[in-house]
Amino acid sequence: MKFGLLVCDILKPIMRRIYLAPLFLSLAVAALLSQQSRVKELAPGVWFWQGDRTIQEPANCGWVIFKDYVLVIDANYPWGAKKIIPEIRKTTNKPIRFVFNTHYHGDHAYGGSQFTAEGASIVCSEDCAIESRGKGQANWDRNKAEGEFSLKPYFLAHPTVTFPQKMVFDDGEHRVEMIKVGPGHSKGDAVAWLPKERILFTGDLCVNWKFGNNMADPDADHLNWVKALETMAGWAPRLVAVGHGTLGEVPTLRGQAAYIQDMWKQVSDGRKRGRSADELAKSIDLSRHQPFGGDAERNAASIKAMYLKAGARK
Repeated sequence: MKFGLLVCDILKPIMRRIYLAPLFLSLAVAALLSQQSRVKELAPGVWFWQGDRTIQEPANCGWVIFKDYVLVIDANYPWGAKKIIPEIRKTTNKPIRFVFNTHYHGDHAYGGSQFTAEGASIVCSEDCAIESRGKGQANWDRNKAEGEFSLKPYFLAHPTVTFPQKMVFDDGEHRVEMIKVGPGHSKGDAVAWLPKERILFTGDLCVNWKFGNNMADPDADHLNWVKALETMAGWAPRLVAVGHGTLGEVPTLRGQAAYIQDMWKQVSDGRKRGRSADELAKSIDLSRHQPFGGDAERNAASIKAMYLKAGARK
């Protein structure tokens, strides 16, 4: 009996490792599949990387493989860029030469230094570049995050290639038109339009998740934002690579526009009736606009920001 107990004691740790090995293997495979599932080829040479809000990498990213180089769309945060670059390397050995930032906000632009270290130049609209050096740098300097998501190990790389209204990359195989459509979500908003493939990268002018959108940029123009969305819907894109969330189509653009337009109307009307921002934030219901109005707390914040803008337009 004692011998049997001794054998069991010896075998227990071995058996435990045997039972745990498949678990560790399955977790590793799941992690690998999760990362791979974030990358999709939307058309030959046109790629999309899905952001993940739960790990502080909320913004989507894309890249286009030209004959001699790669153009990236939105730089993400630095820790996001560190994951995106290896994914690009899996699709091509061509150098990353340009990173086009749709706007200056940190989750789309703060990873720029990871790409400039690869030899890339950062491209954006002229207004976006001004915002990057002003509001963008100020927001960076105010950031106090510590640990894994600290900005302290990095620096903010500002755009060095700018355009007033439009810039085109075309090598005969791919054509990417960078078009300024702001002010909207920010003053310098620009989008990447691929007319051949009819794929549109919108940045945060359009999102497709339940967490709403940031309406509070000091230079946001909500009415022009709606016009920009309607204009882009008129281009009839086959796919819409939104700033946050899953891939969309023309109804996604129209849904985002309807959400903002409805909010603006209710806020403007309420303000004229003498209601306060807090009152409107509590009473306005935007839940019928899905997924755009799915977060009541975010809606309330957007309503308050829009309230100030409605007053400024008097």
